[in-house]
Amino acid sequence: MDSLTNAQIRLIRSLKDKKFRDEHGLFVVEGEKLVREAMASAYEVEAIYRQEEVGEQAMSRISFCSTPSPVLALVRIPSWLRTGQCATGHRDCPEGLCLALDSVRDPGNMGTILRVADWFGVSAVFMSADCTDIYSPKVVQATMGSIFRVKTIEADIPSLCRQFRSVGRPVYGTLLDGESIYTSRLSCSSLVVMGNESNGISEAVRRELSAGLRIPSFAQSGAESLNVAVATAVTLSEFRRR
Repeated sequence: MDSLTNAQIRLIRSLKDKKFRDEHGLFVVEGEKLVREAMASAYEVEAIYRQEEVGEQAMSRISFCSTPSPVLALVRIPSWLRTGQCATGHRDCPEGLCLALDSVRDPGNMGTILRVADWFGVSAVFMSADCTDIYSPKVVQATMGSIFRVKTIEADIPSLCRQFRSVGRPVYGTLLDGESIYTSRLSCSSLVVMGNESNGISEAVRRELSAGLRIPSFAQSGAESLNVAVATAVTLSEFRRR
């Protein structure tokens, strides 16, 4: 590809906004590592733009990074997320340890959580409809490629919790008044719910939990709480340690 048209540049720049990502069914991936990850995954890569082909000036116009990457790809959003498909029925409760995110709004947190889920071998990450969009440039960059390996599903979280419990699988949630995670009985065939950065788990989801878990603080003074991404890492690590 020798050059980019103004129409192509406008399209790529528009994908910074969720409205246009949904409209076109595309998202942007930048960097050699992430583009390689996308190409090796089940995702469909629509186009690849390289600086040596389109020029430094054009690359700086389409890049969302502070320092433009030498390569950028347009990747198609999977149909199950574009249609807002929710998990319904027992067949949609994957085996093993699953994670549910209730209104996680910060892109950096979301990207880190997906990376943590990848590291700890989580079977699927379910997200409420009001979570931040996982295909925003900030989230994609923060995942460091994990977005292409972790199964992500949009779901109604209270209904999902009921589905897990209906087949005898416990649903845990992180709560300030929960039992210490270090003394709780944990099952790796379960659903773990993490809540909003400011408000925690919503009351509607809280009512559906089998048990509440708390990460106790050992600080002498000062520390109020853990970032939700850090709390997710600590929680999943404890499940895998058992």
